[in-house]
Amino acid sequence: MSLIHRVALTLIKNVGHVTAKSLLAEFGTPEAIFAASRAQLLEVDGIGKITADQILHSDALSLARKQIVFLQKHRIEPLFYTDDKYPKRLKQCYDAPVLLYYRGTADLNHPRIVSVVGTRMATPYGLMLCQQLAETLQQYNVLVVSGLAYGIDVAAHKQCLRCNIPTIGVLGHGLDRLYPPAHRQTANEMLYNGGLITEFPLETVPDKENFPKRNRIIAGMSDVTIVVEAALKGGALITAEIAGSYNRDVYAFPGKTTDQFSQGCNFLIKTNRAGLINHPRDLAYYMGWNPVEQSPANRQAGLPMGLNATENMIVNLLRQSSLRIDDLAIGTGIQQSKLAIHLLNLEINGVIVSIPGNIYKLI
Repeated sequence: MSLIHRVALTLIKNVGHVTAKSLLAEFGTPEAIFAASRAQLLEVDGIGKITADQILHSDALSLARKQIVFLQKHRIEPLFYTDDKYPKRLKQCYDAPVLLYYRGTADLNHPRIVSVVGTRMATPYGLMLCQQLAETLQQYNVLVVSGLAYGIDVAAHKQCLRCNIPTIGVLGHGLDRLYPPAHRQTANEMLYNGGLITEFPLETVPDKENFPKRNRIIAGMSDVTIVVEAALKGGALITAEIAGSYNRDVYAFPGKTTDQFSQGCNFLIKTNRAGLINHPRDLAYYMGWNPVEQSPANRQAGLPMGLNATENMIVNLLRQSSLRIDDLAIGTGIQQSKLAIHLLNLEINGVIVSIPGNIYKLI
């Protein structure tokens, strides 16, 4: 099947993914759909006169050529739903996209895939849970999927990068832009240990109605969805509901009954829409996962990208043993007053921890 016809099939007005699959079931290939007569098109269930005319007179092929130039220039891989690399879990969902656009290095059919979702207004409690979750999942050979949004989403991605866990961001727009722009550095780092994926073609802006569609991909790509923090209304609960409709496992962290951003999680647990997890290791227990042994090199690789030269020097020294601040000053050749600033930054980013006696060690 030619790429241009595959892309063009998704660019025909009013031809959604379900209709496109009906057409493919009838004609076999995208090329055959575009070569079909009006009478042949009208014989397909769900295809009326207006849709048939839109297929026959669409400018989708010319639009597809423009898309393909962009894809090739930026090394974006189009994944048709019959391709081996297409996410097999997602393919099982009746409303799965016919075509995905993917840029990255991760295997979308990884043996264990977890989606992590939550509020855009993450609290320190939610951020702590993201850190614990990544540190626990590090030993279980998982891939983590989220939506690269503010709050829990981006926190999950960042913690995965720190722990050397591949992580995929599902976008609600085309790959010719990034929303929110503030997460561009994180997105760039994800390309080397994970990736970015979307069903939306070039020039699609992040309109509000795109994000529920994005959420179904997050749910559909995964074995299990974890809701970290969520209010009673929002995308996280929508994703959990979709995951449940796909017969996928859903779990949630409980919170105080008085906390706004735990009310959604508590509701999911109370109504049996989600199982309760008190600690990330509960997830492995429920899923029946055993730890996967990692080499020392892989364990040491679980550090955030984007550290400056001094911070990398500190990390390399601490890989050998825990050290006092005066020993670090000698090892780096930096005054303690200046060194303290770099140590604080590493602590904030969850790379190191200080213990009594002004001693620092890697987490």
